[in-house]
Amino acid sequence: MASDGVLVLVWGDLNHVRGLDVQKAVSIVAAVVLAVLLVSSPSSAAEGSDSLRWGPCPDLGTPANGLECATLAVPLDYRRPAGPTIEIAVSRLPSTDPAKRRGVLLMNPGGPGGPGLTLPLALVGSGAPASLRESFDLIGFDPRGVGHSSPVTCDLPADRLTSDLPPYARTPAEVVQQARVARDTAHRCATSPTAALLPYITTANTARDMDRIRAALGEPKISYFGLSYGTYLGSVYATLFPERTDRVVLDSTLGPTGLDVTAARRFALGFQDRFPDFAAWAAERDSTYGLGATPAAVTAEYFELANRLDEVPVGGVDGKLFRLTTFGGLYNDRNFPALAQLWQALQAGTPPTNVVAAEEPDVQNLLSAQLHVVCNDSDWPESVATYQRDVAHDRIRFPMFGAAAANIWPCAFWPADPIEPQVRITDRGPSDILMVQNLRDPATPLAGALETRAALGQRARLVTVDNGGHGVYLGTNTCANDAVTDFLTRGQRPPFDSFCAKEPLPAQPGADLSNRTLVPVP
Repeated sequence: MASDGVLVLVWGDLNHVRGLDVQKAVSIVAAVVLAVLLVSSPSSAAEGSDSLRWGPCPDLGTPANGLECATLAVPLDYRRPAGPTIEIAVSRLPSTDPAKRRGVLLMNPGGPGGPGLTLPLALVGSGAPASLRESFDLIGFDPRGVGHSSPVTCDLPADRLTSDLPPYARTPAEVVQQARVARDTAHRCATSPTAALLPYITTANTARDMDRIRAALGEPKISYFGLSYGTYLGSVYATLFPERTDRVVLDSTLGPTGLDVTAARRFALGFQDRFPDFAAWAAERDSTYGLGATPAAVTAEYFELANRLDEVPVGGVDGKLFRLTTFGGLYNDRNFPALAQLWQALQAGTPPTNVVAAEEPDVQNLLSAQLHVVCNDSDWPESVATYQRDVAHDRIRFPMFGAAAANIWPCAFWPADPIEPQVRITDRGPSDILMVQNLRDPATPLAGALETRAALGQRARLVTVDNGGHGVYLGTNTCANDAVTDFLTRGQRPPFDSFCAKEPLPAQPGADLSNRTLVPVP
């Protein structure tokens, strides 16, 4: 399930793999040119008598291959459990050997905003071992507000269907300019046809929905696999319902406060951590791409191209989009050839040739749902001056991407305050969580994962992997893959935090990004 990343031109990820091309399964084609390129726990009354009636799945854009689907009514507002309800779409790929079945493995691909109905198929397609398929019914679901689960919209115009990440700001005036855009986006969310749902699209409510799914499945406990933002969702579930967790895997972990302003600024740290891998790769292939014969030369070329495109865009790609595209390309090594070809074309002043219209409803929903969760989960600074200060600071600390990561989001102008305090991740509960984390992750840097590890205390063990990129499981590191599979299928977890050394990469083709741009979804 390793992640192929995507952040605009490639920020998406949600997959990676030999593997779990979850990203391809859940990421969306966005509107950018690419040359080659996601308190209190409910009372026992939440244990509803609803059961899931399995049947054919809705059109998922991919063959069902044994997948079956159902819908479940859940409270819109868990503070009013008898009030209005919304529907949650759930999918199931049954265990291949009922005699060996342990239970259910609920999964989330990240985002927030990533649809999850096809995730069981993506896991299987990524090479999930037979023992995993025997041990669990694989359960996917579209989180509230997403896909087939009462989807929300912000009616974003076409020029905002690339990424929710703000653009790189070179001056205080450009922060003010972005603030105008962010304010308008927040207003669109507040006045859209789905505005009545807006305050209730939160991580805590999605975790409560997960427990309703558990009850409807008739299971006393659930196992869980979450990638990227899905790690925060899993941490929140394990905090609200600690005794209802069986075996929990958090892959590429956000900090314990989720995708808040701190995590957003950390994208710049992740870029700086990860970029040297691409620089070394490109330098070894200077005869092919001409981007520099040393990592230092490739790094200098990044700044040269960004500055040049700031002044004179090429084929619609300006410096802001170039930086964002490069960030997305860092999600997976397989993106490197396509990213290098894009640099090569821009270096020569050759416009990218393939433009993909971004008026896809799934992209609209993905980015809208992402904003709902991110802005509802935590209270963001509201002062434009705060973002101007942070941009100026991070442009110096993290010159490659800091002035984008610290720029202002629509959350600064969000129409609703959080409806409840943010869930505080704690160490209360059984010791049943395994975290796996690449050392050089562009989207969820190691720094945040270490904070979550500390918050979970003895509930968790952490396996760090000497890899770059976003997403670990079913990727190229057999040590990490075995650690996850052994834990899920046999309950064998490292007694202490452990480390997986770097392994030689298998021969594999470059990512095919010749005619599309992937949406960045942490």
